[in-house]
Amino acid sequence: MEKNEKTVEDYLEAMLMIQEKQGYIRSIDVAEQLSVKKPSVTYATKRLKEKGYITMDADNLISFTEAGFAIASQTYERHKLLTKVFTMLGVSEDNARKDACRVEHDLSEETYRALAAHLKEYESK
Repeated sequence: MEKNEKTVEDYLEAMLMIQEKQGYIRSIDVAEQLSVKKPSVTYATKRLKEKGYITMDADNLISFTEAGFAIASQTYERHKLLTKVFTMLGVSEDNARKDACRVEHDLSEETYRALAAHLKEYESK
């Protein structure tokens, strides 16, 4: 996966996490979530709007388009599953989240599906 695709996924995932936490998405919250400066978020949101992944209203609140929400949801689901697997293996919660963020973009769909199926089977026992 290209760096630009990872950045798109990181931003959309962060936005979904913020939306789930507080019900709305502001650029300043995205900057804080990703530990980046506001100009970086301004640049990224412009690109995300151009790609049709988000919209912004008159108050600069960010909303997902259907396509943006699909990418955000898929990335976040991968993140949550990987975090869970890593913590089950004994990795600290903090490191599990960080490692999940690193792995979620590069993990093949086949490996992700296998991990998800294995976890589902393990939890049903």
